[in-house]
Amino acid sequence: MAAFVLALAVHLAASVVWVGGMFFAHMVLRPSVMEMSPPDRLALWRRVFPRFFAWVWLSIAALLVSGYGVLFLGYRGGIAGGGLHIHIMQATGLLMVANFIFLYFGPFGSFKRLLEAGDIPGAAAAQARIRQIVAINLVLGLFTVAVGGTGTLWAY
Repeated sequence: MAAFVLALAVHLAASVVWVGGMFFAHMVLRPSVMEMSPPDRLALWRRVFPRFFAWVWLSIAALLVSGYGVLFLGYRGGIAGGGLHIHIMQATGLLMVANFIFLYFGPFGSFKRLLEAGDIPGAAAAQARIRQIVAINLVLGLFTVAVGGTGTLWAY
């Protein structure tokens, strides 16, 4: 039982780090830096992204290990016994992971290269693609948290 509770606590903490970080970046930091000149704003994002993305990678690992750990430690009979909310969390969570992997190796890689080459318009376009993917993942993440938090109550 202790392992189950620990896995669930890790799962919840990792989801708060990832989804909360996206919320902060998209809803607070982004609007706050819009008055900065494009080179300064992009340089700031160049410093922010690697730090945040390291936490996202850690959160993904923790979410996958703890989420499947919870199932294998006996949640309602494992994967086969999980309710609809478990399947929804798996689907949306895996979609978020796929979006992040694409973001990290696609637009983020381009953003770094373009900014290092001094191509401010190109780097801004790559940063805009990153923002779009983060916005999609933020919506998915908020939905997933709501499903996870309420799913066991759906039968009432």
